[in-house]
Amino acid sequence: MVFFIAIVLDTIAAMRQIRIDAYVMDTLMPDLVLHDRQPSAFLVYLQLWHRSSGRQPRVQVSHQAMADATGLSKSAVQAAMRTLARRRLIRAARAARRPPCPPTTVLRPWRR
Repeated sequence: MVFFIAIVLDTIAAMRQIRIDAYVMDTLMPDLVLHDRQPSAFLVYLQLWHRSSGRQPRVQVSHQAMADATGLSKSAVQAAMRTLARRRLIRAARAARRPPCPPTTVLRPWRR
């Protein structure tokens, strides 16, 4: 089963749909929101999924841009990214020089 979520871009009339695996809604959401008590991690994962959909799973976005996109604070996004990395749902690249926003790979470990 595949869920469709409409993401409002500029106006309500200009809506874009993205496909989300049923696993994300049926298993990952309750696990992050209820078990880990990290609803912010779920929001950040959905935003990263949206940004990576239809392209490579690597996205390059700053914490501030993620905060603006999700309505969370920058520190909440940073904590969510740490949770997602610990859970192996994302992999953030570490560069020798610190770029403004290192590439993040959105992982889908349930797909083999």
